[in-house]
Amino acid sequence: MTTDLVILLGVFFVLLALRMPVAFALGLAAVCAALAAALPHAVAMGSVWPTINAALQSLVLRMAQGIYVPALMPIPFFIFAGELMSTGNVARRLVALANLVIGSVRGGLGMVNVMVCMFFGGITGSSVAEASAVGSLMVPMMEDEGYDRDYAAALTVGASTQGIIIPPSHNAIIYSLAAAGVVSVSIAELFLGGLIPGVLIGVTLMVANYFISHARRYPVRQRRITLREAARVLWEGALAMLTPIIIVVGIVGIPPWIQGFFTATEAGAVAAIYAFLLTFVIHRDLPLRELPGILKRSVITISIVMLLIATSSAFGLVLAQQRVPEALTAAMLSISENPVVLLLILNVGLLIIGTFMDMAPAILILTPILLPAVTEIGMSPVHFGIMLMLNLAIGLTTPPVGTTMFVGCAIGRTTVERLSRSLILIWPAMVTALLLVTYIPQLTLWVPGLLSR
Repeated sequence: MTTDLVILLGVFFVLLALRMPVAFALGLAAVCAALAAALPHAVAMGSVWPTINAALQSLVLRMAQGIYVPALMPIPFFIFAGELMSTGNVARRLVALANLVIGSVRGGLGMVNVMVCMFFGGITGSSVAEASAVGSLMVPMMEDEGYDRDYAAALTVGASTQGIIIPPSHNAIIYSLAAAGVVSVSIAELFLGGLIPGVLIGVTLMVANYFISHARRYPVRQRRITLREAARVLWEGALAMLTPIIIVVGIVGIPPWIQGFFTATEAGAVAAIYAFLLTFVIHRDLPLRELPGILKRSVITISIVMLLIATSSAFGLVLAQQRVPEALTAAMLSISENPVVLLLILNVGLLIIGTFMDMAPAILILTPILLPAVTEIGMSPVHFGIMLMLNLAIGLTTPPVGTTMFVGCAIGRTTVERLSRSLILIWPAMVTALLLVTYIPQLTLWVPGLLSR
């Protein structure tokens, strides 16, 4: 390990330990490493300032190149559409729909929680938005029905990770961008690749909830519903669920019968317009005076994402100059050439990283480092992308940095310790889904394979 690499990683982790935002920690670490690399040459040549200036200019140029990418255009539209849908009453309508479908069995309200997160994930693409919108409804409802509040919050936290995997996921777009320096990865294939794994998380959580509910004797809901009310619930739920359908079908089509007719950017724009009409015109959930606040929150989120992409591009430049991807590939293959062993080691490492690093910076940093190694053992970039996001999604539910977990604590009015005790019941189901996705590639690749037929 070179001195420059030690400085890069050392400064980064020290700044993280000091609670500096990740975007600034990435940028400052890259600057320190670049200066450390440039100073010896500058002193030797007797031209300190021009050499340092050139090193800093290369970082700034890389940051600009990192965000000047057409593939990033859909992200603002997806974030705006998700903000619109999460601010309105979409979650309440999805709860009613899921309750109609599956709410009458033991543990049914827990299954409703998971199913609503599955539906809502296709709308927002964000686990934090999901946990906030769904949890504020489902946690009090489950507690009123006799569920433990800590368990209700933990189930919501676990189920909200589906929003990261089920399309449309702006994290998939970020992964596609991060992978571009190694291999081209289609956003459409990533969207389709997340369908089965995202649903699989929900299925494993529902199974876990079923057994937990029986063991704890949680009640069965007995409420009856009229035919007219059922029709209204189905209609309103179907309108809400059209958003992810518009995006996926618009980009991909319905292979092999219909080809896609949108680019990802156009699909995001159409989804944002539809979300606006649904929230302000069709359902009239919000008055128009709420729109500036929604736009403000969307712009803040978009700015954070773009700053992360810019500074992680500079960080990645230093990693590439130090030939870290090549060194890691050689190190992994020196441990074992058995893909089963390598993937197990990789999963353990990613789960650990996910406990202290948020999703977007982790994807931007790890993808160019790890992708050459996994392609060397024959792993598809699409398969790796979904596995990476699933690992990091689990990390969002764990201390010490799990942002989704902290949302669950706030909604459930509980502590990290108490919520973690309930999450211990949830994590095995999520890890089961992770292992199935890791070792059965067709769970990820079968649906994207329809594109090539």
